[in-house]
Amino acid sequence: MNKTIKYKIKEKTLLFMSFLLVAVLVIYSCETDETQTVATFSNLVMQDEFDVDGAPNSAIWNYDIGDGTANGLPAGWGNNELQYYTDRPENVTVQNGVLIITAKEEQFQGSSYTSARLLTKGNFEQTYGRFEARIKLPNGKGIWPAFWILGDDSNGTEIWPQIGEIDIMEYVGDEPTTVFGTVHGPGYSGGESISKSYELEGDRFDAGFHIFGIEWGPDYINWYVDGDLYSQITPEDVPGEWVFNRGPFHIILNMAVGGALPGAPNDETVFPQTMLVDYVRVYKQ
Repeated sequence: MNKTIKYKIKEKTLLFMSFLLVAVLVIYSCETDETQTVATFSNLVMQDEFDVDGAPNSAIWNYDIGDGTANGLPAGWGNNELQYYTDRPENVTVQNGVLIITAKEEQFQGSSYTSARLLTKGNFEQTYGRFEARIKLPNGKGIWPAFWILGDDSNGTEIWPQIGEIDIMEYVGDEPTTVFGTVHGPGYSGGESISKSYELEGDRFDAGFHIFGIEWGPDYINWYVDGDLYSQITPEDVPGEWVFNRGPFHIILNMAVGGALPGAPNDETVFPQTMLVDYVRVYKQ
């Protein structure tokens, strides 16, 4: 179930003689007034500025490898994706202060494309806070990059969607002016997920870097693009259990090729495609 709500946002900044700043934003919809309280989390607890060339920092990042079958999923990572994820420098590297994830068209381990999927599971996980990344996105039909967080599976005793998923930024390469934020949980997973989109006016997400983030508390998740609040989801918005207060989530950065959402690449899709990440930062109060 997709919900699309257009908001006009009016921000009122409150000045405090402290290190914390709380902003109250009043969101006006076309039918009702909604008041959203947004905490600006100011305590930086994890950051990767990608300032060392070579492989990504192994103290922060691990890799998912393969076509999904090693993770107990059908080939295609449960989404009919076409790529094989690797940890090769051809698909993931750090150069000149930027993490580069590259999708290539090539025959590899039975797949026609390769790419990379990095995650912080086992290295960094957190409940609540601000998660943000500055990213320049690729383009082309069938290209599907994402910046998202996934809940703890309790050593394999719980599975998706019960563990919860928050998509901070998803994007399909043939719609270069639009990104969206989504939640998945029990009763609202797959095609029933709850998602809201953000359209960039007068620009494209593949033309430069933009900051994608969420601020997440026990009973709300707020989505931002370049500091603009465009969506809030609360327990009242989901038709099933609110699973975003049950434990720490880890970060995932990936670029899929093909899949149920974007469809397959076409003759106009140019390879290689790159997703460039300037930084990843996480804050808490």
